[in-house]
Amino acid sequence: MSEPLVALSGVTKTYAGITALSDVGFRIAAGEAVCLAGENGSGKSTLIKILAGVERPDRGTIAFSGQVQGALTPRAAAEAGIKVIFQDFSLFPNLTVAENIAFSAELGSGARLVRRARMRDLARATLDRIGVDIPLDAVVETLSVAHKQLVAIARALATRARLIIMDEPTTALTEREVRGLLAIIRRLKADGVAVLFVSHKLAEVLEVCEQVVVLRNGQKVAEGPARDFDQASLTRHMTGRDVAADPPAPLRADAPVLMQVQGLTREGAFDGVDFTLRAGEVLGVAGLLGSGRTALAKALFGLVAPTAGTITLDGRPVRRGDPIAAAAAGIGYVPEDRLTEGLFLTQSIVQNIAIGRLGAYSGPAGVLRLTDLMDEARNWLIRLKVKAPDPEAAVRSLSGGNQQRVVLARWMARSPRVLILNGPSVGVDVGSKAEIHAIIAELAAQGLGVIVISDDLPELLGTCHRILVMKGGRIVQDIAGGSVTETDLVHRLAS
Repeated sequence: MSEPLVALSGVTKTYAGITALSDVGFRIAAGEAVCLAGENGSGKSTLIKILAGVERPDRGTIAFSGQVQGALTPRAAAEAGIKVIFQDFSLFPNLTVAENIAFSAELGSGARLVRRARMRDLARATLDRIGVDIPLDAVVETLSVAHKQLVAIARALATRARLIIMDEPTTALTEREVRGLLAIIRRLKADGVAVLFVSHKLAEVLEVCEQVVVLRNGQKVAEGPARDFDQASLTRHMTGRDVAADPPAPLRADAPVLMQVQGLTREGAFDGVDFTLRAGEVLGVAGLLGSGRTALAKALFGLVAPTAGTITLDGRPVRRGDPIAAAAAGIGYVPEDRLTEGLFLTQSIVQNIAIGRLGAYSGPAGVLRLTDLMDEARNWLIRLKVKAPDPEAAVRSLSGGNQQRVVLARWMARSPRVLILNGPSVGVDVGSKAEIHAIIAELAAQGLGVIVISDDLPELLGTCHRILVMKGGRIVQDIAGGSVTETDLVHRLAS
């Protein structure tokens, strides 16, 4: 057997007496894709930081191409060809594509002056290597998420990456963009580059990886060829239990109409949108990038002002383009990007929930009944099973799944009539995802109308009574949730 590119043995790491990793070991060969799977808090991030030289293990060894590393540093890891592409890509938003790709290589060359022609040549050659065409002079902050990710991959390759660690690389990508990324990963493997692939989307993991390593509570609980796993067994190893995917409960035949949308239009985004939402119904919206689905979601909540059309809730018109009016009418909105649009990251967990209920606990003089307000917020933490050892800690300290529950709790505390969920399980682990789906079912059972916008087709099929397909800003199909398969839905979106 040839020497592995990377070999870990007995890696252990503790923080203030809490074990993050315990006796973890596995190997990665050149040209091999290995999936590192596990729920939030399983130790994946700690292991990535150790491989990148950012953290040092308390015990254990790490070897690159048979050479055991002593005090591994970020520089030593980089020189060994270990590159990490984090979820935020860590690019320079104000620099061009060429400058971002060639920056590290140019810095490492020792040249005193910037050689722009060489930078452009290197950037073009690297993009050609992965078979993509992105304008070299485009400023990175103007690019789509998918193109930013490709720039991050090209930057790693420009510095002779031998192992690329991808941390949740498909979280913000559409189905078509995911296909493109998986094709690039296959191209990298064929070129001898190894990939450590961290993802909550298990179907992608099993499609692109040869080996699977599963962590749970800091320990390696499973390892083997990807062909020996399926989504059910992988989920069971990650969570320690079977996570059932029950279909939504049937909608009552006499369920009244809650929301009616007629002729809703915004030039350049969507046109002539008509649909109804009934009490207790979970309505899905599916569409590729540019279909208008997110603009529609924001318009329903007033964040985007339509130019024509009407929205009524319980038979009463809702003022267009006014989120305060929408919230007062009983519409809630959980955004796709909870970090920048849904949370006050530096504020406490309970304050993030309580902010939606200030009016209910404000006296005649505007003085808040702060104790009662915070008690209600803490009660929502319990009801939604938010894992928060310290409710006064900043909300950014929580995992993605728990952050999503905090945003849900804020809206549920307001007792909405309609709740719009844009990407409800983006960036959350499989256990949290199942629990969020259970919350959606519970809300529907209470008579709420729920609108789910998602790229995750199994999520739509598993939670929705109906699915609207959007293309070019129009709703082109209205499908009963149980009447199609995932393959059928993919074809309907792509055709």
